[in-house]
Amino acid sequence: MEDALAIISTWKTNKEKIVFTNGCFDLFHAGHAHSLADAAKYGTKLIVGLNDDSSVHKLKGNNRPFNKLSSRAFVLASLQAVDLVIPFSALNPENLIRAVIPDVLAKGSDYTLENIAGAAFVLENKGEVVQISLLPDISSTKLADFIFEKMTKDAN
Repeated sequence: MEDALAIISTWKTNKEKIVFTNGCFDLFHAGHAHSLADAAKYGTKLIVGLNDDSSVHKLKGNNRPFNKLSSRAFVLASLQAVDLVIPFSALNPENLIRAVIPDVLAKGSDYTLENIAGAAFVLENKGEVVQISLLPDISSTKLADFIFEKMTKDAN
């Protein structure tokens, strides 16, 4: 975290416009790629807060995560749109957002403004909150359900 905050401080000194988003990114899919690419358009640096394995387990259930933190972080960090990945262990990223103080907070349009963690803080600090449109019918949960259903059907 100390290294991440030092990088962010340098970016702020250089007048970079910092965008923050977050998620589990457990089964990376086109919807994730779309959301991250769209979020990156709102600034010059995109930071992704990444739920650690423990918080994914608590948020998504006993069978999750499918991919460990190091694998998920590697996939995200390899994307051109992403400039920094910061793992966090809380169930929501409010404290991380308060540490980063982004210019823009981006979250999927499936969240209402009132339900976006850190939105009030970002707005109070003269930032903006943007809601990214989602690709229809694509989610990690739907993919997982499809895979489990297919495996069960094939086993019978």
